[in-house]
Amino acid sequence: MTGILAGLRIVEGSAFIAAPLGGMTLAQLGADVIRFDDIKGGLDSDRWPITKDGRSIYWAGLNKGKRSISVDLRNPKGRDLLTALIASPGEGAGIFTTNMPARGWLAYEELSKKRADLIALNIVGARDGSAHVDYTVNAITGFPMVTGPVGHEGPVNAVAPPWDLATAYAGAMAILAAERHRRMTGQGQRIVLPLQDMALSVTSALGYLGEAVVNETDRPRYGNEIFGTFGRDFRTSDGRFVMICIFSDRHVDALAAAGGFAAAFKKIEAATGVDLKTDAGRWTARAELCAVIEPWVASLSADAVGTALKKAGALWAPYQTFRELATDKDAVQDNPLFTVLDQPGIGRYPVAGSPLQFGAVARQPPVGAPTLGQHTDEILSGILGLPDHEIARLHDEKVVGGPR
Repeated sequence: MTGILAGLRIVEGSAFIAAPLGGMTLAQLGADVIRFDDIKGGLDSDRWPITKDGRSIYWAGLNKGKRSISVDLRNPKGRDLLTALIASPGEGAGIFTTNMPARGWLAYEELSKKRADLIALNIVGARDGSAHVDYTVNAITGFPMVTGPVGHEGPVNAVAPPWDLATAYAGAMAILAAERHRRMTGQGQRIVLPLQDMALSVTSALGYLGEAVVNETDRPRYGNEIFGTFGRDFRTSDGRFVMICIFSDRHVDALAAAGGFAAAFKKIEAATGVDLKTDAGRWTARAELCAVIEPWVASLSADAVGTALKKAGALWAPYQTFRELATDKDAVQDNPLFTVLDQPGIGRYPVAGSPLQFGAVARQPPVGAPTLGQHTDEILSGILGLPDHEIARLHDEKVVGGPR
């Protein structure tokens, strides 16, 4: 492996999103991330979205750049192999991440007997040990009660899983922080990261809890409007939609230039007594702003609106589907972040590498996800030092799986 984290080895036992995405983040920076699964496949090996013949595009997306070893997780010999792999020697080794129940043979107390400076990250549902996923965590945060159109009754779930995503990157950061601590002190440690606490932490940081307590109010639904400033979707003459936002003085001036709104904006300020260069002013006068902007957008095609906004330097973006995104030249086709890969069993499609750009280290192109057990033999040989005849015997006894 090459990249800024070359020399770091992480063993991952994972499912769903947070743990595998965190591991993939490290793999795309050059770490050797070894994912282990049962011989029959992991919990999410067939999770949707899938191809027409049932291959998981989801699984391939979250496991790019990793190596795969498949083992009979119920067989004591298989567990011993994985214990040895997790606790294998080496300065950059001895790091384990999982969202499986970290008990029994996977407990930190047991694994650290094999390597005292072991670093183990355990992503859990809630701090009390109860099971949770992004969707159940999101339900308690309050966000589903402010998401959705004005006047809607009942919760509206998020389509993207925000708390899984936040937990994935926090987990990757925690591993790097613990690895730095180990290099400085020689100490290993167990890290516990509750998905629920991650969500509560972000909810607090963004001021939602403070607003509810200090102002003694529950925020109502505002639909697609951006709370506390100006931003909303607008429909063009050809039935497309664009998002137009204002977050700064410059955005006000740029939008005014794009649509010729300077005089109209001054009229709004005079009539309402607000300053459109402030967030509060824009939020207070949002209806008046929409009354000016909406007919302009509705009279033009999406291309014409986009050309005018882009030329003026306004803050905007077109709404598009996933299929439209795949053909977007700026976002995907001409973006060095993406490489078209031929993923075995799935096909050719654009795959993103790491979004991080380091000045002193070249960005590594993305590597596709492994097939189940693809690297079993090279891991058993190259890391655990097992001879060929022993590896063959483990295959014969169905302790391990994958191509020979």
